[in-house]
Amino acid sequence: MTPRTPGGRPPLVLTVAGSDSGGGAGIQADLKTMLALGVHGMSVLTAVTAQNSLGVQGAWELPEEAVRAQYRAVVDDIGVQAVKTGMLASATLVETVAELLAGTAAPVVVDPVGVSKHGDPLLAASALDSVRTKLLPVATVATPNLDEVTQLTGVVVEDEAGMRAAAHAILGFGPRWALIKGGHLPGDAAEVVDLLTDGTEEHWLSAPRYDNRHTHGTGCTLASAVASGLAKGQNVPTAVRAAKSYVTGAIAAGFALGTGIGPVDHGWRFRT
Repeated sequence: MTPRTPGGRPPLVLTVAGSDSGGGAGIQADLKTMLALGVHGMSVLTAVTAQNSLGVQGAWELPEEAVRAQYRAVVDDIGVQAVKTGMLASATLVETVAELLAGTAAPVVVDPVGVSKHGDPLLAASALDSVRTKLLPVATVATPNLDEVTQLTGVVVEDEAGMRAAAHAILGFGPRWALIKGGHLPGDAAEVVDLLTDGTEEHWLSAPRYDNRHTHGTGCTLASAVASGLAKGQNVPTAVRAAKSYVTGAIAAGFALGTGIGPVDHGWRFRT
């Protein structure tokens, strides 16, 4: 059971990310995940996308002042116990959000979103240096997939040994922990293996690989689940293990939507 404050309030988690009109990823996935895990989700919208099961048809970032105003409205009045970032679109928004996070006393989970599940760009190439030098240094946990690792570091991961090199490269930018997601490793392994490390401890996390193409939103969901665990007071390894268990179930229950790639099922625990 999720702990509550003496006044009955659940833990508070803020997502700073873009919208997915199809409901499978982005802000929508984040808030569904937070509800499923028993925390109160709040949001700062950074961009609007026209998106469905076939891909992203358009994206429009919000002005810096709109992002800053949303963030201050939530944090100054309500407060937060963890923050998760997703699609930030541009160098200006990356730097704005990094500045806001640096002044917030809460753990931060950074999902360095670069492209959508369909391969559509969600981060300007000119923003990569800002992610490296401004955003990752304020992260408690960074959660890149292998494509994002290559985009940020140039490291191409082809096996588990390469995941160590990837983690070392990501940690070099300053996050306290790196969670390198191995779902895109080549081959037909029966398990998906992720690596969580702070440069001293290593935690190898494995889960079954399901024959299910409906996996839209896995990265957003995992990062939001980690943030939810941190808001509950869990340490990083405990929060990541719980998040991986939740996401694995959501992938197994993923369903068809439209004519393309469907989403994971954020409410799978309610239906089992």
